[in-house]
Amino acid sequence: VMFPFGRGGGGFGMPGMGGMGMPGMGMGAPSNPETAYVPDTSERIIISPLALLKMLKHCRSGVPFEVMGVIMGEYIDEYTIDVSDVFAMPQLQTTVSVEAVDPAYQAKMFEMLKVVGKELVMVGWYHSHPGYGCWLSAVDVQTQKSFEQ
Repeated sequence: VMFPFGRGGGGFGMPGMGGMGMPGMGMGAPSNPETAYVPDTSERIIISPLALLKMLKHCRSGVPFEVMGVIMGEYIDEYTIDVSDVFAMPQLQTTVSVEAVDPAYQAKMFEMLKVVGKELVMVGWYHSHPGYGCWLSAVDVQTQKSFEQ
């Protein structure tokens, strides 16, 4: 899996090339405004292999029901999120919907993570749509809005 580069510098591709002395690539005034260097502000999400495997295992274990979980990690800078862990959330589920997160369970999980030395914050959530592909339902949009408040 390849992730977009954050803040335009370095890496394996050509984005950023700022210090290479190429006209219009971060040094001096560009001669053509259409080819002017624009800093890369794309977001970068780094997902640990363990977190990814736990998400996949959880989603597959729920089939034919939808499942939901919390994504834990840290914000590195305004463009970069480091995902280091996930945990499954208990919920009422059917083959076509999943009820929202249990706040008491979530609080208990955060407390237990602190006890074992994992000072992580919630950086997102995931849930499955077995057999329906990847898309945001109206319920998913409402769930996201509730997390943003």
